[in-house]
Amino acid sequence: MKKLIFYLLLSNFTLLFFYADAQDVALGIRGGISIPNLTAGGSDQNPLNTGYSSRFGPDAGIYAEFKISKLFSLQPMLEFSSQGGKKDGLQAFPTPPQLAQMFQPNPAPTYLYANFNSEAKLNYLMLPILAKFGWNFGNSPFRIYLDAGPFLGYLVYAKQVTSGSSQYYTDPQGTQALPTGTQSFNNTQDLMSQLNKFNFGIEGNIGFAYKLGKGNVFIEGGGNYGFLNIQKGTANGKNETGAGTLAVGYSFWLSK
Repeated sequence: MKKLIFYLLLSNFTLLFFYADAQDVALGIRGGISIPNLTAGGSDQNPLNTGYSSRFGPDAGIYAEFKISKLFSLQPMLEFSSQGGKKDGLQAFPTPPQLAQMFQPNPAPTYLYANFNSEAKLNYLMLPILAKFGWNFGNSPFRIYLDAGPFLGYLVYAKQVTSGSSQYYTDPQGTQALPTGTQSFNNTQDLMSQLNKFNFGIEGNIGFAYKLGKGNVFIEGGGNYGFLNIQKGTANGKNETGAGTLAVGYSFWLSK
C-alpha cells in the first residue's frame, strides 16, 4: 500500500508539472474538523453495530487544482480523515468466555450489557479526485464553488477506547444484574486486524473563497461516505463509515 500511495502521489505531481506551463495550476492546504459516525450496514444489524453517535476529530489535506475553464477545475487531494463513532451509557458487549459458565446448564446469552463509554477511533488516508464548479460574484473577489468525486481510502489507525465502571446486566434495560460486582471498562483495544484496510466512496463540499492576489482563502463544509463495510467478519455486524467536515484553507496559483 505504501508503494501504491507513493505512485499515486508521484503521478499527481507529474501531472502538476506537466500542466504547469499549459494551464493554471494551484496548490492548496486545508484543515478543520471531522464529525464522523458509524452506520449499520444493510440488514446485518445487532446491538454491537447500532446505536453509535458522532465523535469529533481532525481533518486535513493538501491538493492541486487544475483549472480547465473559468467554471470548472479538477482537484486531486491527499487527505487525513478521522472516522468512527462513539457510544455513551448502557450498551451491549459480547459475553466474556469466563462468564459463560455462570449460565450453565443453560446457554450463555450472546450479549451482556453495562453502563460505560466507548469510542471507535479510525483514521484514514484518502485520495479523492474532485470535480469542482465555481462562480464569481460579478467583479468582486468572492467566489462560491461546489465539488464532488470519488475517493480511495486506506486505514492507518484503528482503536476502540472504553472507560468507566459498571455492573454486568443480562437485559438491555439494565435491571437484571449479574452477581459480579462493579467492573472496570478502562481499556484500549487495537482493531487493525479486524477491519478492512481499504475503502472507497464519495466526497463533496460547498465553499466560499476570497481572492488575495494570486491566492485564495476559503471556508468549506461537506462530507464523505464510504461504500464498503469496514469489518472483515460478521461476528460483530457490519458498519459503514462517513463524516461531515468543516475546513478553512489557502491556495495559490503557480501560473496565471
